[in-house]
Amino acid sequence: MYRRHLTTPLLDSLADTPVVLIVGARQVGKTTLVRSVLGGAFAGQSVTLDDATALTAARNDPAGFLAGFLGPIAIDEVQKAPALFPAIKALVDREHAPGRFLLTGSYNILTLPRLSESLAGRMEVLTLWPLSQSEIAGASRNVVDRLFAPEFPTHDLPACDRLELIGRLLAGGYPEPLARTNEARRRAWFGSYLTAILQRDVRDITNIEGLTDLPRLLALLGTRTAAQLNVADIGRSIGIPGTTLHRYLTLLETIFLLCPLPAWHANLGLRLVKSPKLHLSDTGLIAGLLAL
Repeated sequence: MYRRHLTTPLLDSLADTPVVLIVGARQVGKTTLVRSVLGGAFAGQSVTLDDATALTAARNDPAGFLAGFLGPIAIDEVQKAPALFPAIKALVDREHAPGRFLLTGSYNILTLPRLSESLAGRMEVLTLWPLSQSEIAGASRNVVDRLFAPEFPTHDLPACDRLELIGRLLAGGYPEPLARTNEARRRAWFGSYLTAILQRDVRDITNIEGLTDLPRLLALLGTRTAAQLNVADIGRSIGIPGTTLHRYLTLLETIFLLCPLPAWHANLGLRLVKSPKLHLSDTGLIAGLLAL
């Protein structure tokens, strides 16, 4: 099991915040991360809403569902039952103790219109991305920590030749395909993953029309990852109206397949108005989309 850099922030959050929500794309390791703290820093029970019986109970009687658990509770895939949030809010308001709820979600839940109650001030949201190279290597610190340390690092990073770099880019950071040494099997995993995401999760979020456009859009975005976002040019290239394209981009960001990088400029005002750069969240996913 990979040691995630998010473990320490997660433990810190559980120590002083009533509700902690871990969000991220499917299959990045959210459930595994929760299991790693269960029985230790988080001494509670766990339930997944992927289980049909648990999901039905959570949707039909949220308060009764939560009342069936004593002490802290970890709820996996909580976005499937938005009605749980008002019930969680009521319990937290009644007893404001840290570490009462540890939730995971595969959508950016706070952007969903079905979520009518806010846990602002009661909940901390942590985002888990695919594995970083330092996590894959088992290193305790990542390069960003080193670059922003009080003392700027003077030693070189470990050597990485061209073929090794290409191999790392093609493999990406999703734990499951990383375990597959056969490249064809790895591509098959990404193909099935994208099909499941677009056919199931996207339909759960919205009654979207033109679902067949999304795979083409993702593939096009894969060819432009790390480039400046030009919505008009992308729309012309793929034949999608601007308003629809904005909706699609927001949707892909909601399910953590797309990550815009805000513009950098010394002038704060220009940072806010300049176009961001567009990144798909994983290089292995890009390789799968483009059949590299």
